[in-house]
Amino acid sequence: MSNTKTPPNGSATPSEDTSKNNLPPIVGINFGNSFASIAVFTKEGVAECIANEDGERQIAAAISFSGEEIYYGNQATQQLVKNSSNTIVGFRNLLGKKFSEISQSEQPKSAPVIQHPEIADEPAYKVEILQPAPTPLPTSTHTSNLNTPAASHAATPRSEPTPATRILTVSEVTSLFLGSLLTSASDFLGKPIAGAVITVPPSFSATQKSALIAAAENAGVKVLQLLDEAAAVAAVATREDWGLEGADREVLVVDLGASSLSLSLLSLRDGLAHILASSNTPTPTSNEIDDVLIKFFAADFTKKTKIPLLVATQAEQSVADKRAEARLRLAIEHTKRTISASSGPATVSVESLKDGVDYTGAINRMRFDLLARPIYSSVVTAVTSLLSSVELDAHAVHEIVYVGGSASLPGLDEALVLGAVFAEDVATPFARGVVVGGGVGDPTTVLARGAAVQGALVASVPADDEAYAAIRGAYSHAHDGEQVSSANEVIATSKTLGILLPGPEAEEGAALGGTWIQVVAKDTPLPARRAVRFDVAVAANAKAVAVEVWEVSESIRVEKVVVPAAPAEDDEDEEEPEEEEIKHRVVHKDSLLGVVQLTSAVAIQAKGNWTTTLEVVFVVDANSQLKVQVQEIGEGGAQGVLKTGA
Repeated sequence: MSNTKTPPNGSATPSEDTSKNNLPPIVGINFGNSFASIAVFTKEGVAECIANEDGERQIAAAISFSGEEIYYGNQATQQLVKNSSNTIVGFRNLLGKKFSEISQSEQPKSAPVIQHPEIADEPAYKVEILQPAPTPLPTSTHTSNLNTPAASHAATPRSEPTPATRILTVSEVTSLFLGSLLTSASDFLGKPIAGAVITVPPSFSATQKSALIAAAENAGVKVLQLLDEAAAVAAVATREDWGLEGADREVLVVDLGASSLSLSLLSLRDGLAHILASSNTPTPTSNEIDDVLIKFFAADFTKKTKIPLLVATQAEQSVADKRAEARLRLAIEHTKRTISASSGPATVSVESLKDGVDYTGAINRMRFDLLARPIYSSVVTAVTSLLSSVELDAHAVHEIVYVGGSASLPGLDEALVLGAVFAEDVATPFARGVVVGGGVGDPTTVLARGAAVQGALVASVPADDEAYAAIRGAYSHAHDGEQVSSANEVIATSKTLGILLPGPEAEEGAALGGTWIQVVAKDTPLPARRAVRFDVAVAANAKAVAVEVWEVSESIRVEKVVVPAAPAEDDEDEEEPEEEEIKHRVVHKDSLLGVVQLTSAVAIQAKGNWTTTLEVVFVVDANSQLKVQVQEIGEGGAQGVLKTGA
């Protein structure tokens, strides 16, 4: 039997008893370059995204130093307008990199990255702060007479803080931010956090993963695992009911981030998952979508006020233009959410955008999609290329999962489904009626919730249990003494296995000469066990039953159908008929692995035909050895066994 090696990132699901246990508080953290989120697996068995003290579930990955105060999250991004030189964003992607490895294009639009003055080739940030001056100790008068009361001390006035410069490495900034997330989670749950599972992008190197673990642990976060983002999607997709029938499906994950487009093609098989293919490209990005909106509103502002406004450009900008762009970037986050959730126009309102002039503008979805069409087309091209790399037709993909707010735009969904020619019934958040903030399948929280599911799985198994190493090992291995995600390989079937019943042809088995029943799908991780039960016709004279075991391959057949044109009105020209492509799944015989023959002992007759019920179990071990057990249902029913090797 054929097999192939594929990267894992398999996903397991907490057992039903897990939600009832008194688990230690373990959180899932999605640590993105622009936003982060935290989730916890509740006692009710639900992965829930929790809010920080400001009520934010999407927490901006930003830190700002203003005088003696340090701001985190969305409070920090507000400082980008007038305090950008002391505000740090976009630091996650720089983690674990040397200063010489950071290109100018990676420089964030905030505090610039500098060479650390004391550590060679170490990137750092320089911020100006107000440092509290040391308070002098109060003086006291002592006497040798123990019966004399001690002299009273007058309150010492507080010294004024003094300006100071603080140098922070990328690791230190990461520790500060992750520490704020840990505090938010602890405050929400009312108890200390025992550990965390943190997501990492596919572009992260082993060095960056080790640096993330070190930064997290310096912040007091005990890292149980680093989980690939695609595996986080798989964890939550196999746990939650997204209205999909059947456990076996192919899932496309689209993550349109601020700095890259990450795509993953997952194979989900009975609660287990692994990656068939993945890609990470520096363009298109969600920043490009932001730039489209900003340029549109800047042009509208100039048209209305005659005040020139230069934004989203590499050209030199004035201070007023930089501040205006920062204000617009903050404001359009609400605009994008409106476009995602509503078909009506989305507005933006900014006080004192430039030269003290307020601005209010609007854009409808049609105009926005027209402006963003080149970005959508780039995503479609990247998806088509990924599917071609594994020779998988888009029609064979059952589900599309979007990650992040920018990836949840309805225009992108329409362009992708139609442009890459997915099946009409492909499941997407929009097909399920899910919008941002919609809970199950919500693109803005799916990674954190997937990490929380994995955290609950790890927490449910005692550390001394033999299965503990297997659970963690499915995702990670030791690297320089730390726990980082792995690229270990697992064996998976490269062909589909199933049963062919000779006789009247069912539609799916018409090309095979009988009735085809799929048992083990292609790309199922091994070892695997699958069982099916069905009724089968029995020969009337000898009560004989034959079950053929086949290895098959699958493809998509394209049928071109002419669609008649609509009748023309009297004053209109008659339209030409259009040709439409209809795709059909086709099964091809590859190898006959064997035949199981039985003589029925419990067949029954109905309307002149003899039938019986069979249960067939396929067991494929890690060495690709196949064992097929056929059992006739009923007391004294016949049995048969087929064994075959690789």
